[in-house]
Amino acid sequence: MDIFETLESEVRSYCRGWDTVFERAAGSALYSEDGREFLDFFSGAGALNYGHNNPVLLRPLVDYLLSGAIVHSLDMKTPAKRRFLETFQELILKPRNLDYKVMFPGPTGTNSVEAALKLARKVTGRQHVLSFTNAFHGMTLGSLSVTGNAMKRQGAGVPLTNTSSMPYDGFLDGQAPDFLWLRLALEDSGSGLDKPAAVIVETVQGEGGLRAARASWLRELSELCRQHDILLIVDDVQAGCGRTGTFFSFEDAGITPDIVCLSKSISGFGLPLALTLFKPGLDVWKPGEHNGTFRGHNPAFVTGTAALEHYWHDDTFELKVAGLAAQLHEGLARIAAGVEGATVRGRGLLAGVCYPSPETAGKIAAESFARGLLVETSGPQGEVLKTMPALTISPGDLRRGLDILAEAAEFVTGAPVPLVSTV
Repeated sequence: MDIFETLESEVRSYCRGWDTVFERAAGSALYSEDGREFLDFFSGAGALNYGHNNPVLLRPLVDYLLSGAIVHSLDMKTPAKRRFLETFQELILKPRNLDYKVMFPGPTGTNSVEAALKLARKVTGRQHVLSFTNAFHGMTLGSLSVTGNAMKRQGAGVPLTNTSSMPYDGFLDGQAPDFLWLRLALEDSGSGLDKPAAVIVETVQGEGGLRAARASWLRELSELCRQHDILLIVDDVQAGCGRTGTFFSFEDAGITPDIVCLSKSISGFGLPLALTLFKPGLDVWKPGEHNGTFRGHNPAFVTGTAALEHYWHDDTFELKVAGLAAQLHEGLARIAAGVEGATVRGRGLLAGVCYPSPETAGKIAAESFARGLLVETSGPQGEVLKTMPALTISPGDLRRGLDILAEAAEFVTGAPVPLVSTV
């Protein structure tokens, strides 16, 4: 028994499956205390899109910390915040013709979601919020109320109210037209559905099984919300910052959400930072009406600015990510081909293999760890083998990781992985 087991709470999870002490990291590799290397297909649950200790971000961070500049500032003005806001506006918002106000709600993704839900209710004067089956939006009470996972919801200990869940794209397997229930319920005063303040959606359900919504489905949802004066919130905490190929995951669908939640890789370096973006007409907050002690984390502004300037000044990075995504999906398709009923899910570098037997993905993840690869599972039963390599991973390391994954899959399933793509 070590100090982690004797003193730390039973709530710990990742360390149970990856039972080692990690000491250092660089790029797409972590190294344990005993010197073993692990290739990383996890990326800090999406908080490390640019890899570990990326020197492009590390150097300005170290220089900033050694300069004596402000570290903690709540929502006060600092040069670091000014530069981040200017860079975000010039490199991200303006090129995409997005007119959003930027709010710093606190350091994590669930802070961003909580702020979005509060703002939607404040603006509309309505209480109800609609979410989707298998959604995950965070672990605080408001975020949990729009999360689908039963185990996580039970952790709340109190009723989670003022929300309803709808079928996500593909949940009904084509047995009913998209949004049939919602459209009828909104138009029928006898439906019993209170008019919602907002609908919150992930374009790719990271924790819910890597289900990726079709662009046409997202456009129909957006139009339905517009017709009924319902605010559309896109939770881009995990799928954003380039993870699906474009900076925002909703870009390919051509929609403009009313509110957008960002966190995880917006700081670039794994430092806590979150943004809630919303259309200017929704900015009805009173000063201090929503706040947080750590909403002005200047080191995160510094690394976030460096990431935007280095990777998002033109479309070069997006093109590189597209090439890596094609390589990942081809490798995953070969792995899935070995098991009848297994399918590839996801978009970009947020993708994986869904297995018909729920325990298969977990066994492959465990065997991958034994062979030196970090990869997790996703879905309500852990049925999806979920890969999230860094967007900066080299093609060689990506190939090496896919080889380890294929070897682990062969070992667990007994089915050989084809050497040549079957798609």
